[in-house]
Amino acid sequence: MTGTAIGRRGLLVGGGAFLLAGGSYGILRAGDTPQGTFEITYSEAEWRKRLTPEQFAVLRQEETERPFTSPLNDEKREGVFHCAGCDLALFSSADKFESGTGWPSFTRTLPDAVGYRTDHKLIFARTEEHCARCGGHLGHVFDDGPPPTGKRHCINGLALVFRPA
Repeated sequence: MTGTAIGRRGLLVGGGAFLLAGGSYGILRAGDTPQGTFEITYSEAEWRKRLTPEQFAVLRQEETERPFTSPLNDEKREGVFHCAGCDLALFSSADKFESGTGWPSFTRTLPDAVGYRTDHKLIFARTEEHCARCGGHLGHVFDDGPPPTGKRHCINGLALVFRPA
């Protein structure tokens, strides 16, 4: 009986390790932009010239900036948040709220500004957001935001540029 219990436990531990390895593999190999044709496209070398190394990692390699590091968390002025890759207007300051997560958060996007795809890099599926014009990775959207939409668009500050009104 003990051998069976250890076998099951080993199977569970091994299965968990397999899932974690798969999730880590997804994070390590991230960088593929969403499939499709975008209005603005550049080669990897051109993107590297246009963006800081940190912006490139987020926008083109789908990395995530450390929480509470973006100065845009504290941005309270009226204005519009644009894509740092192509300058497309993405979010209005009227829709920004303090989520406590450490990333700029919004209840909605501007019309036709973003595209979505399912992200399986962690154990659970998330909805990833990308700029509709250049395909740059912005962050993720969750269903735990405040009214009126109930959405929390959790966005990397490095993916954004703020333009005051």
